[in-house]
Amino acid sequence: MAKLKPTDVDPDAGPVMSRRFIVAVALMVLGVAWIVYYYAGARTTASGHQHGPAFFRDFGGWNYTIGFALLFIGLIVSAHPSTPLGRGRGVVTGMLACFIVGLAWIVVYYAAGNSIDNVWIFNDLGTKNLVVGIVFMAVGFAFATRWE
Repeated sequence: MAKLKPTDVDPDAGPVMSRRFIVAVALMVLGVAWIVYYYAGARTTASGHQHGPAFFRDFGGWNYTIGFALLFIGLIVSAHPSTPLGRGRGVVTGMLACFIVGLAWIVVYYAAGNSIDNVWIFNDLGTKNLVVGIVFMAVGFAFATRWE
């Protein structure tokens, strides 16, 4: 395999790692971790068992709002041209990924139907799953505005 020369790199591409990209990734990871921790470690179970920090349980269903908001803000921040997802092929990748994840989220919600209790996170969100799917697609449009 041939080595890349400095002239082979696109001068308009910019750095792979930037502060904005690190912040975007940190927000996305924090959002997903927030949702997973609340679902697996802090929410009150159907049997009434409580575990995890009390302040976390006090937020109740708002924990999903906080987690998804962090995830979506991280995705929107990553659509900036100073990040790899905000330029070139990254825009198309981010846009299509958000569209497909949003569509898949809604399809899973409808496909689960009456057995939604068996699907993690979906069982707590109920009809709010539609909002999550639509917001994923809306974030895809944030990427679409960067497409050239």
